[in-house]
Amino acid sequence: MEDTSGQTTRDGITLHAPADFAGMRAAGQLAAHILDEIAPHVVPGQTTGELDRIITERVAASGAASATIGYRGYQHASCISVNHVVCHGIPGAKIPYSKAPAPRRDGDILLDGDIINIDVTVIVDGWFGDTSRMYVAGKLKPFAERLINITHDALMRGIEAVRPGNTFGDIGHAIQSYVEAERMSVVRDFCGHGLGRVFHAPPNVLHYGRAGTGPVLEEGMFFTIEPMVNIGRPETKVLRDDWTAITRDKSLSAQFEHSVGVTASGAEIFTLSPAGKFHPTW
Repeated sequence: MEDTSGQTTRDGITLHAPADFAGMRAAGQLAAHILDEIAPHVVPGQTTGELDRIITERVAASGAASATIGYRGYQHASCISVNHVVCHGIPGAKIPYSKAPAPRRDGDILLDGDIINIDVTVIVDGWFGDTSRMYVAGKLKPFAERLINITHDALMRGIEAVRPGNTFGDIGHAIQSYVEAERMSVVRDFCGHGLGRVFHAPPNVLHYGRAGTGPVLEEGMFFTIEPMVNIGRPETKVLRDDWTAITRDKSLSAQFEHSVGVTASGAEIFTLSPAGKFHPTW
């Protein structure tokens, strides 16, 4: 469905009115607040299915709606991606692990040291708030902490490139150049997207690219930036459930996501954590 809430550019990107920012703030803050509330529940022995149940309850209690329940047949209020799952992990689903010293329990039960991305999208008064962040169950291992730090910093570097007159290629270049300088890789198979009164809209927001290329950023554009970074190679594959994407080499992956709006001077982040918990070590 097309977002018809404002004018569109020649690239099909909606330009929203100043009043529309309030709607995105409300939706983004609710999504971020729910992710704040789930943090104490991410512990060894917890199941991803229970985490999703809590999130589902929080969404319902807020009077909002989940954007993902029923979306293309998906039946959960969150995507929960553990360790080498890049994105779209199904809560409660069995996740295939490798390189483990001994057979592991089903992947829907968190173990000490697991890193987890939880992605939530809510609808508030017709506006979509979309965000994800990283968590750790138990003790965070140094190599996993480095991956998480680089992924978080890559997101923020991408957001720093958001201002009228810059291009979407500038965002991708800022992310890619930083990540690759740290000897990690940026996933190419998934990208950010426009949003507003629809879940997904133009443009595709690539997390790699050449500076100065792509559509020019204009005030009133709303979109997500959500880089996925792998310790190993960037290639992914989607499992038979048609949702779960994993790294082909089974290396660890991390992701952070914010929804942003282009302002006259830069970017407004709609999904900042109200409690300052956007990073698992904060």
